[in-house]
Amino acid sequence: MKRSTERRGGLLRRHRDFRLLWCGETAGKFGASVTGVAMPLVAVSALHAGAFEVGMLSAAAWLPWLVIGLPVGAWVDRLRRRPVMMTAAAVSCVLFAGVPVAAWCGLLSTGLLLAVALLTGTATVFFQTAYTAYLPSILAPEDQAEGNAKLHGSASAAQVAGQGSGGLITQAAGAVNGMFAQAATFLVALLCLSGIRHREPRAERTKRRPGALVGEVGEGLRLIAGDPWLRTLTLFGAASNLALMGYQAVLVIFLVQTVGLSPAVVGGLVAATGAGGVVGAFLARRAAVRVGTARATLLFEFGLALFALLIPLTTDGAGVVFFIAGGCCVSAGVVAGNVIKAGFQQRYCPPRLLGRVTAGSTFLGYGTIPLGALLGGALGSALGLRAAIWITTAGIPLAAVFLLFSPLRRVRDLPTSRQELRAEGVGDGGSSAAGEGEPALPRS
Repeated sequence: MKRSTERRGGLLRRHRDFRLLWCGETAGKFGASVTGVAMPLVAVSALHAGAFEVGMLSAAAWLPWLVIGLPVGAWVDRLRRRPVMMTAAAVSCVLFAGVPVAAWCGLLSTGLLLAVALLTGTATVFFQTAYTAYLPSILAPEDQAEGNAKLHGSASAAQVAGQGSGGLITQAAGAVNGMFAQAATFLVALLCLSGIRHREPRAERTKRRPGALVGEVGEGLRLIAGDPWLRTLTLFGAASNLALMGYQAVLVIFLVQTVGLSPAVVGGLVAATGAGGVVGAFLARRAAVRVGTARATLLFEFGLALFALLIPLTTDGAGVVFFIAGGCCVSAGVVAGNVIKAGFQQRYCPPRLLGRVTAGSTFLGYGTIPLGALLGGALGSALGLRAAIWITTAGIPLAAVFLLFSPLRRVRDLPTSRQELRAEGVGDGGSSAAGEGEPALPRS
């Protein structure tokens, strides 16, 4: 049941179901952040993998968005979302726990790690698509801005703790045994989700004609293609994710092999840059009120992105300041932009096509992530790790070209409904699904 903001106090204090969802999502983000550090370290330290193998490992985790991202949205619209999230969390828990067990049995290999990354990535597709569509069902519209800010802020805090813990856990328990930490976080997420009292109505079982799935998927894609705001944000997300994952895929191996840092120090530095995300979540709503949601989006997504060019300057010793400064600005910009865009999308689009439009935009946006990971690995192997970091970080501010040459540059605030869009005379490109859908922001 949705709760009203008429009661005093923040959501975490007065809304039990949101509190459990927040705890579960935060635990999952913590585990994912540990994985982002631990899995490459397992490949490098235990299997002596090179830059391209590490890039393939990152790509495998995101490849499911390209393979099943579109139909998952239609499937999620036919099902209750909470059981989907619980199943995905349980699958991830079992798979991560299986990595050290396989190592004890002498079965650990690069192929096995790739399989685990691929399967947990598949679980993430289901979880993220269902989660994005589920959140508005437990919050009243007036609570959604606060809910988005808290979820994105906690995700950034979990990223800080998870990335720092990834290096420390690897140092203390070994890279392979550290995978138990990921498994434990998904167990916590599963327990939190199981405690939510809100129950969605059972989805109506209707007879669907052959090929209905294709039509449902196409409906969401037509809305994205025909709407200038959704189209702009999706294209920007796709270009930005290509660059972001390009440098993130080889970041750990760059810091270990080129800069010469230990795994524990790498984890601490990556965690320090993640602190920028916490600041970004804190500033997002305030900046949006002060300068407008559209202008704040440009400030965060383009202005702060320019500082990404400090990252390739990183060296051992005092030179790590370049990495911290550049990484903090990138994290702050991404998270703040996510908070603003999540609030925009939840107000702008109605819920009927929620899963489908979410999957459509994430298919297009997240679909570039495995390509970026492969690009980073290939550039690292061909040109060297520092050159690869230079090329990929330069792409982060360049992605904002999609925002600079769009209607977003000409307005103070993003629209709050498609009716407002038409009233202002901005065409919707002939979309046949007028006023429907809610895509998730395709950013990492």
